[in-house]
Amino acid sequence: MTLPLISLGRHNLILLTSAGRIYQTQGLRKQLLGEMCDSNRAVLFEGKHSLEDFSDKELENLVVDDNHGVIYCYIPKVACTNWKRVMVVLNKSEPYQDPMSISGDLVHLPNILTKLTSFPRTEMKAKLKHYIKFLFVRDPFVRLISAYRNKFQRHNEYFYHYYGRDILRRYGNHPDPPRTAHEAIESKVQPSFYNFIQYLLDPDTEKTTPFEPHWRQMHRLCHPCFIQYDFLGHQESLQEDAEQLLSILKLEDAFKFPSSYENMTSPESLLDWFRTVPVEDRKQLYDLYEADFKLFGYSIPEKLLDG
Repeated sequence: MTLPLISLGRHNLILLTSAGRIYQTQGLRKQLLGEMCDSNRAVLFEGKHSLEDFSDKELENLVVDDNHGVIYCYIPKVACTNWKRVMVVLNKSEPYQDPMSISGDLVHLPNILTKLTSFPRTEMKAKLKHYIKFLFVRDPFVRLISAYRNKFQRHNEYFYHYYGRDILRRYGNHPDPPRTAHEAIESKVQPSFYNFIQYLLDPDTEKTTPFEPHWRQMHRLCHPCFIQYDFLGHQESLQEDAEQLLSILKLEDAFKFPSSYENMTSPESLLDWFRTVPVEDRKQLYDLYEADFKLFGYSIPEKLLDG
């Protein structure tokens, strides 16, 4: 989809400041999101009419900072560890500590952050109406690759036990896979990227249990057609977007958002990752994540889908 241009007027055709460009970008992102929600209600709304139709489980990714009136919807594999660090810092008293001084393991523990669902529904609605709400998104296929690398190429006993062994049995031609992630790494018997894609495309996968949050569609984690977010950040412009959000929150001088490491999973590397995935499966995968591509303004990966 080609995004519409915003007219600046004859007398305002000057170079936009960095803040001005981001302000314009935010307008375009929110405009596109609204248009996509309005034109795809039957598909995206899944029979729901309001937030009242969502269970607490479906809203569990929304966390609250009452000190500053902020709600953050975290999406795994989209800088969520660093944003959770920021939320932990905001929930503490001033002077604010460096977010990087907060352990990355700590921020993922239960009850470290205040969930929106910990409040009564009437209070939840009031906070959603009055607080600043934000989320960060990422190219859907790049996010999938990052999830695969992090959960299946590295030593992770939890993901190997609950997902990896089953994937190896069902798609990897290993009826009796290694019992532990350590044994799997030692014997080099691990799910391939294509095995992971086969698992995602298998209709039985989601019939058994909803997608694990690291590969669940982003819109199904944060429900942007039902929650009017004030700021839509992109992983691809993370540092710039983070600075702008902190400025909106009047926290630009309080601390710096942690510097992001060089991303090892880039859009340019998509072709290399998908070489083992048949074109028909690529198309099915796009269909599975199409709503995320369209809602958040990511281009159709035509080179991948054309083979």
